[in-house]
Amino acid sequence: MNTPSTSILERSNVTIAGISGPGTQTIIFLHDLGGDQSNWRLITPGFKDRYQVVLLDLIGAGKSDLAAYKPDTTHSTLDGHATDLLGVMSALALHDVVLVGHSVAAMIGVIAAAREPQRFAKMVLVSPSPRFINESGYAGGFEQQDINELLAAMEADYNSWAQGFSPVMMGSHERPELVMELTNSFVRTNPEIAKHFARVTFFSDTRTELDFLTIPTLILQSAHDVIAPLAVGHYINEQLADSRMVVVETGGHCPHLSAPQETLSAMDDFLHRETVL
Repeated sequence: MNTPSTSILERSNVTIAGISGPGTQTIIFLHDLGGDQSNWRLITPGFKDRYQVVLLDLIGAGKSDLAAYKPDTTHSTLDGHATDLLGVMSALALHDVVLVGHSVAAMIGVIAAAREPQRFAKMVLVSPSPRFINESGYAGGFEQQDINELLAAMEADYNSWAQGFSPVMMGSHERPELVMELTNSFVRTNPEIAKHFARVTFFSDTRTELDFLTIPTLILQSAHDVIAPLAVGHYINEQLADSRMVVVETGGHCPHLSAPQETLSAMDDFLHRETVL
């Protein structure tokens, strides 16, 4: 019989690599909508000789337990995914963690850190967005009608939507293999879960959570990202008490895939400086 801790780890398909032992710091990677932990494969090798590397699939994605996805209760908001993350950290008895989150997963990390700050040492937010919809005084990148049309397209023909949305998200016409990889990742995801999580993601508003984040934070933004424009990164940087922003010269919403070396370099610089200051 599984112990409660084991079941939590299995539910999120947790994998652990890198080094371990007393004094070893852990770095956790969280993926975005339509992805899974394999999205970090170009980044994690750079950390395995220095950190315990923890990867997981958000409940409902990848090889997680799809039956554990509760759209009407736990996972009706991003807060439920933050609870899942904290459950994994509790099961592994993790503290002083570096959390690396991409897009909506960055904000899931922010929610978790606001609830249990003692578990986190540093945050790396890759292409984060606390709110995708524009409103007076805030530029999120989308009008309400844009989001309505995006979600309607998902409902009408999910596979066609994935084929059309992936090039926008990847923003890499020179790397068609990355666009195809993202398309295949969306197609592998359970469509009903993906559509629900997309609705939760694009209608979320986690701006108030930023007020509670005092942990040293790196904001990594692509230079040309229509999903999380530079204005969003600047907004987050202004709201946080201890943050810096680095712009990676690449297009699209996934700099860890389109510009992995530049992304890794920016992360290394931030983590080293925060360690020695």
